Amino acid sequence: MNPAVVVDAGVGNLGNVLRALRHLGAEAEATADPERIAAARCLLLPGVGAFAPPREALRGPLEAALRAALADGAWLLGICVGFQLLFEAGEEFGTTDGLGLLPGRVTRLPAGVPLPHIGWNRLHNLADHPLLAGLAGGDESAECPYLYFVHSYAAQDLPDELCLARATHGRAFPAVAGKGRVLGTQFHPERSGAVGLRLLGNYLRMAGAV
Repeated sequence: MNPAVVVDAGVGNLGNVLRALRHLGAEAEATADPERIAAARCLLLPGVGAFAPPREALRGPLEAALRAALADGAWLLGICVGFQLLFEAGEEFGTTDGLGLLPGRVTRLPAGVPLPHIGWNRLHNLADHPLLAGLAGGDESAECPYLYFVHSYAAQDLPDELCLARATHGRAFPAVAGKGRVLGTQFHPERSGAVGLRLLGNYLRMAGAV
């Protein structure tokens, strides 16, 4: 099995993510070592807080290692701010370039709704994708699973074919997206109970880590 390597960009729910991965049977570690990251085949990039600090932390050797791993066949799952970093740019406290692994920009959610968007919200428009396998069950309530969100900014301008699920808070926004082996969730699967664990388990199986 491939170990699950959690990229430590200085911000993120590293402990909760590691506990969730180990609960699912994965060998998991958090690291900021570019050599470990470049050699990994199952990567996770968590993040909390603002867009710019983890983006700056990734510049240089960490970003080069991420890109080398992806070029060599690795899988990557971004979580919350780690998901936002996958896009071309973020507008929190001024425009900052992202990693550009997914098309689109990260912009502030509309005025008129409570911000930050904190708590449980439903997914809708779920795609038929292995990452989401088993999230929608046979009854009506399970067709729109609840996940745990904490954010004030969200992606926009993502092509529909790359949006795997949406949520709505002021506007509909991509809650799950994917392009090849690059995937991400705006919500925190590690804090989303059984549904979040199912998604993480799906990802680990896709990346050969369980």
